[in-house]
Amino acid sequence: MKTAKPSPETATPHDHHHDDDHAHTHANVQAVLRTSPASPASLDAALEMAEAYCRERGEKLTPIRRKVLELLLTSGRATKAYSLLDEMRQIHPGSAPPTVYRALDFLLSAGLIHRIESINAFAVCHDLTQCQHGILVVCQQCGNVTELHEPKLRQALVAQIEAAGYRLSGDGIELKGVCAQCQAAQPSPAEAAAQS
Repeated sequence: MKTAKPSPETATPHDHHHDDDHAHTHANVQAVLRTSPASPASLDAALEMAEAYCRERGEKLTPIRRKVLELLLTSGRATKAYSLLDEMRQIHPGSAPPTVYRALDFLLSAGLIHRIESINAFAVCHDLTQCQHGILVVCQQCGNVTELHEPKLRQALVAQIEAAGYRLSGDGIELKGVCAQCQAAQPSPAEAAAQS
C-alpha cells in the first residue's frame, strides 16, 4: 500500500518543496533504471529512495534486502534467483536460498520489483516506488524488461480478458518478445540460410 500525497488544500509550502524534490529525485531514479550500468551516485539515490519508501510504509530495507535490490539495480535486466544467490555468496559466503527468496518476497510485496513469470526471474520496477503495474514486455533472450504505462490499453485488455470469462491472477501483464539489441545480433533469414 502506497502512502498518499497531501491534498492541495492541506499542503504547506514546505510540502510543495518536498514534493518537488521527491519528483526531481524520482525522475533521476527513473533515468537510472532505464540505463545500464548505473553510476555509483545514481545507484545510491535509487537505494536511498527505496529505503525512504520502506520507512514510509513502516517497514525496513534490511542490509540483505538492500543488497538484493542493489544487485537487481546493477544488472539492469531480469535476473534469476539463483544468479542472485551466486552473487550474494561472493559477498556473503554463507548465503542460503531462503535468505534470497525472503528478500525477493519482501521486495515484491513492497512493489519495488516484478516477478517475470515467462523467464522465472526478477526485475526492478522502472518506477521503483511509484509502480503503476503497466504491461511488461520481456526479451526472451537477454531478460531485458520494458514497462509500458498505457492505462487505456491495459484497461481494454483486462476488459477483454474478463469478457472471455477469465480473471487475472495478479497485477502483471507480460508480453514475450525479442528486444532490438537481440534482434540486431541475430542473423537475417538470408544470412541464416547462407550459413546452413
